[in-house]
Amino acid sequence: MKIKKIFISFFKRYPHWKLLLYWPLYGIAFELLEWYIKPRVYHIMYSTLDDYIPFNEIFIIPYYYWFVALIGIHVYTFFKEPEVFKKLMRFIIFTQTCAVIIFAVYPSVQFLRPDVMPRDNIFTDLVSYIYTIDTNTNVCPSLHVIGGVAVLLAASKCKAFQTKSWRCFFVISTLLICLSTVFLKQHSIQDMPVSILLCLLGYWVSYGKNSELLNSKIRRKFRTA
Repeated sequence: MKIKKIFISFFKRYPHWKLLLYWPLYGIAFELLEWYIKPRVYHIMYSTLDDYIPFNEIFIIPYYYWFVALIGIHVYTFFKEPEVFKKLMRFIIFTQTCAVIIFAVYPSVQFLRPDVMPRDNIFTDLVSYIYTIDTNTNVCPSLHVIGGVAVLLAASKCKAFQTKSWRCFFVISTLLICLSTVFLKQHSIQDMPVSILLCLLGYWVSYGKNSELLNSKIRRKFRTA
């Protein structure tokens, strides 16, 4: 009974927990598209500019940092700044849902990964591991770019991160995350414009001047449906 009271108290104190239910739903949809639903035709993502971008394993650091940053901003805003958390989740829900739809209607693939690692070190080992758990399909738009921008936007609204040093940190780390996707040959440069466009739309829906009005209208329609 005591555990039950703790859970009830938690859910009452943090009613926005319901937004987290999106993540397992998204995870199921993404995994189905990634591993089980195989389209007949994939669209190859490639630009001649990709040939001028050298593989560099050091970028595995910001690539892995993305996971820490995304989880961290969720945890921090959930407990400390729930209004920012709600906007963060709006951005995530909109952009990730659009990405899944794009993956379904326009399946993409890239063949940029090196056949043999040019060097043998801990960083190339980490890259090799990523290659084994992450397929080279469903690459446009880049979820790493979208997630990195999600962290940047949420952090820019947090009271604790308003200093110049924090702002510089989040801008630079987001830029490094975006660069890591092409330097690790996880994405083509072609994936970037679509990712950025989706982020701009996500910003308008989640953080724009009329975003609150837009979201209240959507909630009202769902209630009356």
